[in-house]
Amino acid sequence: MDNSLLSLIDSASSILVVLPTKPYFDQVAAGLALYLSIHERKEVSMYCPSPMMVGFNRLIGVNKISQELGKKNLTIKFINYEATNIDKVGYDIDNGEFKLTVTPKTGFVSPTKEQITTDYSGTAADLVILIGGANDEHFPILSMPDLANAKIAHVGIRVLDSNHEVLSFAKAASTTSELVAVLIKQSGLALDADVATNLVMGIEDGSNNFSGSEVTPETFEMFAYLLKNGGQRMPKVKLSPANFPPGSIPSRPISTPVSREPVTPITQIETQIETKTAEAGVETPEVNPPSDWLQPKIFKGTNVS
Repeated sequence: MDNSLLSLIDSASSILVVLPTKPYFDQVAAGLALYLSIHERKEVSMYCPSPMMVGFNRLIGVNKISQELGKKNLTIKFINYEATNIDKVGYDIDNGEFKLTVTPKTGFVSPTKEQITTDYSGTAADLVILIGGANDEHFPILSMPDLANAKIAHVGIRVLDSNHEVLSFAKAASTTSELVAVLIKQSGLALDADVATNLVMGIEDGSNNFSGSEVTPETFEMFAYLLKNGGQRMPKVKLSPANFPPGSIPSRPISTPVSREPVTPITQIETQIETKTAEAGVETPEVNPPSDWLQPKIFKGTNVS
């Protein structure tokens, strides 16, 4: 399995790592680790149809994840300009620079600078690696014509239910990050401190700090291997008043106790009473209750007419 993955990577000219819609932290960590492990080896990009959550910001390289599929083609459009006014479009190379010339028909003007817009579309990837997910609905990118000729591979802890031809590297594991760590190790892909740190965080979060039912002795062995290769256990970001805009939380920190007047112990109160009554020449009342207070009482009621 490891040789097949390495063979796919080495034979591809461009690779696209794809996350599912609304991915889990573990899946993002696994995808980023795989991306970082091959980005110096091959041309690779990373795509997710959903925006990244704030909690994912502690992952290394999260800024490399794009919601744009690719920039294979540059598209030039003329907004609010009648297309039939154009006579011809030509290009030339002038001193090594590409020049595009738009010639309007006789009697018509050329598009203005304000009417020109540019955009990118399409992807040139010939290998797409899907991370996590359960079915095709989690990867809407599979229905795009740009990937009609691309090879599709899937890495996850369960087999992907798909109508497309997918090379599966699915295998049972505690987390997707653990599986990616195994694939990276077996394939001989780059494993530096950044890759290891992402996988460490993914395993911890995905396994709920090793309390998941899928955790095995091999999980701990792989975790130790990642730590030995520079992986760092990064603490989760704790929310504090400084992270909120004014007015969103009480101005007084929640951890600050409410100010209260000091409570005087009952023994001190009794001492104060005895001192004051003695100074006034008044006999101090008996503190202990009469003995008959402890005896059972019988009460007789009367009828009210």
